[in-house]
Amino acid sequence: MRTAAVILAAGASTRFGSPKQVARFGEQTMLEAVIEIARSASLEPIVVVGRPDAALPADVTLVPNDAPQLGLSRSLRLGLRAMPADVGAAVILLGDQPTLPTSSIAAIVGARGARPIVAASARGLLAPPVLVERSQFGIADGLSGDIGLRKILAGHPDLVTAVEVGAHAPDVDTPADLAALGRE
Repeated sequence: MRTAAVILAAGASTRFGSPKQVARFGEQTMLEAVIEIARSASLEPIVVVGRPDAALPADVTLVPNDAPQLGLSRSLRLGLRAMPADVGAAVILLGDQPTLPTSSIAAIVGARGARPIVAASARGLLAPPVLVERSQFGIADGLSGDIGLRKILAGHPDLVTAVEVGAHAPDVDTPADLAALGRE
């Protein structure tokens, strides 16, 4: 069974002021950088939940989210529902974390087994990347609005293995956040 990547990149980018998925991050866009991180971590297939007009490489599957105003929970559900039958687990990545170390992904993938969800932890805070086993793909069905897995992780500690990763990759929410990364 394969381990896939689900990259959540359908947000409205209201704080950023323009679609941050296509903001330049060095020689590529932020979304392209996250796709490359997923490739480097040997995740496949790579599924991007994004804007219906997103331009993606041929080896990346687009799951269009035509209602991003319904929040992160909708993107999460769409991504997990789109997993092919031969995918045993999906690693949830955020399209606005272009500096996520592949070592964080390797750490959570390496911790598979004891519980059906494995989350990166830094100083006690659980955050993406998060690995979800197929048995839990429906876990986001009860969520609504701009809520991701954090609420589920906190509410169901019996399902979660926390893996210390040192520090979480920063989210890029504003142009200042992007500038702070030094690659604009």
